[in-house]
Amino acid sequence: MSLHACYGGTFDPVHNGHLAVARAVAEVLEASVHLVPSADPPHRAAPGASAEQRAIMLELAAAGDGRLQVDRRELMREGRSYSIDTLQQLRDELGDSTPLVWVIGGDSLLQLDTWKDWRRIFQLAHVLAVPRPGLLLSRSDIEATAPAVLGEISPRWRPSREFRQRPAGFFALLPLRPLRTESATEVRRRIATDQPWADLVAPPVAAYIHDRGLYRVNGPSAGQGV
Repeated sequence: MSLHACYGGTFDPVHNGHLAVARAVAEVLEASVHLVPSADPPHRAAPGASAEQRAIMLELAAAGDGRLQVDRRELMREGRSYSIDTLQQLRDELGDSTPLVWVIGGDSLLQLDTWKDWRRIFQLAHVLAVPRPGLLLSRSDIEATAPAVLGEISPRWRPSREFRQRPAGFFALLPLRPLRTESATEVRRRIATDQPWADLVAPPVAAYIHDRGLYRVNGPSAGQGV
């Protein structure tokens, strides 16, 4: 059975950690991964680059890897970008029987109960969470931080290979080794403070950031140019 995997985020900017996660998801699920940049994330401050710039950087980073595709649907939708709306749109397009997987970071998992209609996510898709260094995601750790989330995912916890057995409803952790330490916050901080940063992103992305002066304290505003 075919499987549709989506990895959403602000990607501000997309870095090597993002790409490593996407490729690991593609390998584990044996499927292509659709990178979904958020236009107006409800759970964080406004991005440092425009939605168009972030999408272009994603396309530059994914170019040449047939397993990775960029899905701009949230950029074309007016208003705030909620995952539940994207998942409903995808489910409407894919039909009722295609397995749909939504990939999220471990930090997002621990805040999942703050998302809009978060329990309904499992009616539309499987959830695959990505561990990060220093962020423990054992059942006891999740219970200590987000007991409502654990209550929802505990009976749904399965190996990711079982995602193909049904269209939605399961939860798994991505077996990612080694864990990735890169963060978009660190990339932006290094650029703003004139520290080495280019090795944290793909070379075409580094060139794009450099050419447009993105993330610099006195650089162009996020809305200037693409």
